[in-house]
Amino acid sequence: MSEVFTTAVLVAVGASAIRLAVPLLLAALGETFGQRSGVLNLGVDGIMLLGAFTGYYAVLKTDNVWLGLLAGALVGLVLGLASAVIAVTLKAEQGISGIGVFLFGLGMSDLLFQKLVGTPIPIDTFPQVDIPLLSDIPYVGEIFFQHSLVIYLAFLSIPVATFVINRTTFGMKIRAVGEYPDAADTLGVSVAGVRYATEIIGGTLAGIAGAVLAITLGIFQQNLTNGAGFIAIALVYFGAWRPTGVMLGALLFGFVNALVLELKTLDIIPRDFTNIAAMAPAIITILALVFVARRFRAPSALTKPFTRGK
Repeated sequence: MSEVFTTAVLVAVGASAIRLAVPLLLAALGETFGQRSGVLNLGVDGIMLLGAFTGYYAVLKTDNVWLGLLAGALVGLVLGLASAVIAVTLKAEQGISGIGVFLFGLGMSDLLFQKLVGTPIPIDTFPQVDIPLLSDIPYVGEIFFQHSLVIYLAFLSIPVATFVINRTTFGMKIRAVGEYPDAADTLGVSVAGVRYATEIIGGTLAGIAGAVLAITLGIFQQNLTNGAGFIAIALVYFGAWRPTGVMLGALLFGFVNALVLELKTLDIIPRDFTNIAAMAPAIITILALVFVARRFRAPSALTKPFTRGK
């Protein structure tokens, strides 16, 4: 075990943890907006999968990673809009409809991959952007300041989201609709409009998260997310519906996942326990979720369709 605690390994785990956290962070941040307005979208993983394939395919055809990111965002926006129609306008049971969106994304992404690509073909990945001066700091620079531009922007979105939710009129409407939709409606706030907006934001960020995952890996394969969308939903509860808490949860999952991957690379984990070890990130996230979520209350109107006058 002594080789695990070398500086090189710890630095590699730290840098990898940040990269692994970003798709979860983006998807969970988008879901935070939706849940704060009262809508639970269990289809996040399906949106991520379609965003991942679309982003991958766009880069494969154009060799432009930013067009890939845009393609993932557009697919996420469309699926977010579709989720809003189902949950807000049609008032379908949110858990069941969300699973339907997930299954659609899972099946459609695999079908498109088989028909349009067939076998995994590597694509360009995001170029690394070193932050001047900061990237030269021993150890710290390699962990925090030698990443792609997308990773920096993902973490910068945390204070932006916090400001929007807590300090803007739109954020006030989101909180009001998620807690007291009847009172918000009485004051002239469009409950449906706010929920549509948050679902579109959530879908767009989930699509971006999927595209970031595929482009960062430089490949696409069936069920690429491996349930990351469901972990993202759990991280919203872990973070107590606050962007900063979501970020901490994503980093925790990323760190555990990176550590397990490093232990497997160093052959420290016996082969017989490889599958068990792969479950460690999810298990730790669930345990942390149980511990933290019990201390906070979910938005009062979460999963509850709104009907004026009732």
